[in-house]
Amino acid sequence: MTVAGPIPAADMGTALIHEHVFLDWSGADSIQPEQWHNEAAFHVILPKLQEMKLLGVKTFFECTPNYLGRNPALLRRLADSTGLHIVTNTGYYGARQNKYLPARAFTESAEQLAEYWIQEFEKGLENKGIRPGFIKIGVDSDSVLSPIHQKLVRAAALTHLRTGLTIVAHTGPDAPAIQEAEILEKMGVSLDAWVWTHAQGGSSETHAALARRGAWISLDGLGWVAPQNGDSSALKKYVQQIDFLKKEGLLHRTLIAHDAGWYTHGEAGGGLFQPFTNIFTLLIPELKKRGFTEVDIEQLLAKNPQEAYAIRVRKLNADK
Repeated sequence: MTVAGPIPAADMGTALIHEHVFLDWSGADSIQPEQWHNEAAFHVILPKLQEMKLLGVKTFFECTPNYLGRNPALLRRLADSTGLHIVTNTGYYGARQNKYLPARAFTESAEQLAEYWIQEFEKGLENKGIRPGFIKIGVDSDSVLSPIHQKLVRAAALTHLRTGLTIVAHTGPDAPAIQEAEILEKMGVSLDAWVWTHAQGGSSETHAALARRGAWISLDGLGWVAPQNGDSSALKKYVQQIDFLKKEGLLHRTLIAHDAGWYTHGEAGGGLFQPFTNIFTLLIPELKKRGFTEVDIEQLLAKNPQEAYAIRVRKLNADK
């Protein structure tokens, strides 16, 4: 489901599954979308998307959640101007100590939150006729999920079971990922409906264990690995993680992206905008040195996103 309407998953082509074009870090109780300067933002962001399109990208998942700068009108204009398939989201982001959660997230039940997100999918965002194509939630990286973050996971599960939208969960380390997986499975959601976002913060052993249960392992901080002063350790870590998953026979459960962009409301000129190019200019050449083929690259950038983000309900043991 793109901001311009539904497309067949097979038409996605090369996809970047975790990026940002616009952010507002004011906080849920302070954010004022009417103050956003979308015209100025458009002219900064457009050439970055055009640059990315020249590298072969056709589909772009914009992961900025509501109350942190989700900007459907800007996304639709950018989609119309570039011809890219741009996908936005529903859901709430509890990471960073709940600063970006609206008041209702603290007082309402998981069922009530899910009903709100379901209505966004069915009726569109902010009366703009633009529908979300996935669920974005966020939890802090604590070893134990807080009650409110557990509630967000349950609400996402309920929303998935009604809509078929994939759950993209800002997570990080092993411990919260394992807990999220347990909650989802207890609620009858197959893990192939769940993307462990920022899994580069976890261990390869847990990557393999959860991928074998069906989870999507998203290694998505590649926008920030450009070697500086000769230090290429960050890029090497990603290469090693991806190579490990391939050797374990789990490349088909692996996703990659930059988590880049970040035009920031309130900063002069939108601040420093990080390009969406490192995968193509830095990562792929290193993977090829390790024997990755064009088929492998297509698996990572086209086939896996098509499988992960196609809208369909994925119930645990649905085939039994």
